[in-house]
Amino acid sequence: MEKKHIITIGGLLGSGKSSAAKLVAEKLAYTHYSAGDLMRQLAKENGYDDIRDFNLASEGATSADDQVDERTRQIGETGSNIVFDGHMSWRFIPGSFKVFLTLDSQMAAERILGSMTPERKASEHVTDDASAYAKLLDERKSSNVRRYEALYGVDPYRPDYYDCVIDTRDSNLEQVAEKIINAYELWLKD
Repeated sequence: MEKKHIITIGGLLGSGKSSAAKLVAEKLAYTHYSAGDLMRQLAKENGYDDIRDFNLASEGATSADDQVDERTRQIGETGSNIVFDGHMSWRFIPGSFKVFLTLDSQMAAERILGSMTPERKASEHVTDDASAYAKLLDERKSSNVRRYEALYGVDPYRPDYYDCVIDTRDSNLEQVAEKIINAYELWLKD
């Protein structure tokens, strides 16, 4: 398979996928795309204020997932110099450099709450309690696993699907971005 100048970043909820993808894209002067942004936009367009309700309503259905998947495929087929973050982006952009970020749900909840905008908190009905939010993240992960296994027969949280796995617990955003870029450059040369 031909290697593309595209990095796909998946991983656990709150592991830093979007933040790392944005910084990597900036450092490489690549374009950034996000499946999460696409999904939030679709949720709003379909009348959902809470993305969790939209995710639950999407279990077993394909319309929202199909729209995000098709757009991801198109970007991967026609684009280059891209960083795309999303749980399933690795699957829909073959030939991309596939990165998986991991982090325990408690720390993920703390990080997310610390950086979440008031608008996003309101749209997702987010609590300020990190432990309670960690449970919500675990529920979302379980919902995602059920949905993706039903739709695609895969669990997107299995690290063995990826070219590079990074635990973000002990690394700041700059370090995570540098690890991704260094691994990507080696992958391109290989």
